[in-house]
Amino acid sequence: MRTIEKQMICAVYTRKDWRNSNTEVQVVHGGYTVPDIERINVRLHGNHIATIEKDTLTICDTGWQTTTTKSRLNALLREFCGAGISQNKFKWYLTDNEGTKEMIMAETYVVKRK
Repeated sequence: MRTIEKQMICAVYTRKDWRNSNTEVQVVHGGYTVPDIERINVRLHGNHIATIEKDTLTICDTGWQTTTTKSRLNALLREFCGAGISQNKFKWYLTDNEGTKEMIMAETYVVKRK
């Protein structure tokens, strides 16, 4: 895991806003339906690639299936879900506790946290 990804994970655990280079963690307090619900958004190059909530991690490549996007998402998936993204013949595959499925570019996927 890269240093920037370790810092990103640390920011999530400590629930602190953080930014370094092209990666940003933003803690969002409250919500529209239940005011005390907290979620954490992760952005890469300004694109919203992940939302971490109490029981789920929602991910999206935002149309950029790059090595960096996959690396950031994998760091989050491994740490919080025990899941991961692999690649074969230019296609991305998400493996979690429900099995392996092909990831469609710019689609959103919800993974249960461990």
